[in-house]
Amino acid sequence: MARDARQAIVCFGEALIDFLARPPQRPGEPRHFVEYAGGAPANVATAIARLGGQARFVGMLGEDMFGDFLYDQLRDIGVDVRYTVRTAGAKTALAFVSLDGHGERSFSFYRPPAADLLFRAEHYQARCFEDALAFHVCSNSLTEAGIANATLSGMQRARQAGALVSMDLNLRPALWADAFDPLPTVWRALLEADTIKLSRSELAFLAAPLGSETAALQRLWHGYATCVLVTDGAAPIRWYTRTRQGELGTFEVLPADTTAAGDAFVGGWLHRLATLDVQAPDFPAFLERRELFEDALRYAAATGALATTRHGAFAAMPPRSEVELLMEEQP
Repeated sequence: MARDARQAIVCFGEALIDFLARPPQRPGEPRHFVEYAGGAPANVATAIARLGGQARFVGMLGEDMFGDFLYDQLRDIGVDVRYTVRTAGAKTALAFVSLDGHGERSFSFYRPPAADLLFRAEHYQARCFEDALAFHVCSNSLTEAGIANATLSGMQRARQAGALVSMDLNLRPALWADAFDPLPTVWRALLEADTIKLSRSELAFLAAPLGSETAALQRLWHGYATCVLVTDGAAPIRWYTRTRQGELGTFEVLPADTTAAGDAFVGGWLHRLATLDVQAPDFPAFLERRELFEDALRYAAATGALATTRHGAFAAMPPRSEVELLMEEQP
């Protein structure tokens, strides 16, 4: 296969409806909720498509009005939905989101049951991996045994097909059963990924049982990981490879809604790898080319920053022109 044939970024997992709370306009009136398309891997796919990349969403949607809405939104944005499966076995998941005065969000999930949790390994089609430059997942598709096995199977199939494997931990404790410890399942997936994105609190979560962040990073290096990116809102991004580490500043914007910031960051990062034609075998060498590596990180940071200036998830993803303009304005 020619190198230029591998450009698709395959995003696997959940797509759901975010109902974003709006405060009452006058005292005594009830707040209301506005419907937005969302779901972490679907957000990443949307970010890539808005940037002009080849994005593909693989997952399962309910045969209901919300599944129709998500399918149509993804398709209309330019995401490839040929390998998206529909089911009558469960409804599409819902999340109710409230924001504080700084745009920071809190979630209330209506899942399980949910259609995305019914995807199984046999639902993958081999052709969806053939032109994949990268395969991206997050931990929201690890919360039950069946979907966790499908996620791990997809990561392994993608690697066998020659794709880079990406994971954003994106930990949402409310999605896990109260008596279930997510750590063993989370670690199984993290050790399958080449490039990993964590928040500061997620790195602390991984580090707590091991005694230090250094110990957590060392465990990640025992898997396939060659790059770990740690975000912390507007604070500098910390990056780690097997040979080096450093920090990179972020962009100054006025945030309104941080719901999809991390997903936009990942979308910008994976899209930049695709535009630079960084195939899986090239990735370790790319990480050693500091100028190119930091350019890709800045592109990701600019995409994430701009996504906080709008409400919603799909609706918040910026076009490439805005990302490039922000990078020029804040060099």
